[in-house]
Amino acid sequence: MRCIGMINFDRFADHDALADAAASALAEALAVPGARSFAATGGTTPGPTYDRLARSPLAWERITVTLTDDRWVDPSAPESNEALVRSRLLTGPAARAAFLPLKGSRASPEADAAAADPMLRALTPFAAVLLGMGADGHIASMFPGAPGSAAALDPNGDRFCIGVDEASLDPRVPRISLTARALISSALIVVLITGEEKRAVVERIGADRSFNPPAATILRQTRTPVRVLWAA
Repeated sequence: MRCIGMINFDRFADHDALADAAASALAEALAVPGARSFAATGGTTPGPTYDRLARSPLAWERITVTLTDDRWVDPSAPESNEALVRSRLLTGPAARAAFLPLKGSRASPEADAAAADPMLRALTPFAAVLLGMGADGHIASMFPGAPGSAAALDPNGDRFCIGVDEASLDPRVPRISLTARALISSALIVVLITGEEKRAVVERIGADRSFNPPAATILRQTRTPVRVLWAA
């Protein structure tokens, strides 16, 4: 482990070692006795982590899984984070876990977000949150310069969940996202990234206080421990 500013940054030799480490960290957090909750991320990187975590001998029947964000698409669509989590995490022993989706059947992402908000509050503090990060520094579905981003990134804000009318990268569909306040309402945050471009973003966040993409709000805060796990 090395520290970049106040950011704990772990490098791994390859993607298998990265997935092993992430699954181990999450399993340890979820093994704390009592009912626990876990906010899972989407994207292309966490699938192998979920494969490993799903086999962990946890008290899954006491764990509720939700999402850090999702695309406002049918839950069976390939772009859906819910589809990823159901197919890669909620299998085997982990199929006993409860699941709280973000996408519902209401008329808009904001309406679904408003409905999910009180249920998400009831799940916090999460035992663990797993996040990815975009090369633009976005986190969950909070994008640089997006309307309402200041409120969404306020660690003391009123909202736990928001509707996002348009993403700033493909697929450019509406989304639902947890806010910074919700994400840091956790015992542990694990940020899982790959590639030199994203490593450079994390290093710049640690070293340059004038650089403030959304991920900086999570990585620089001191309320919740954060581990950044990286492999090339």
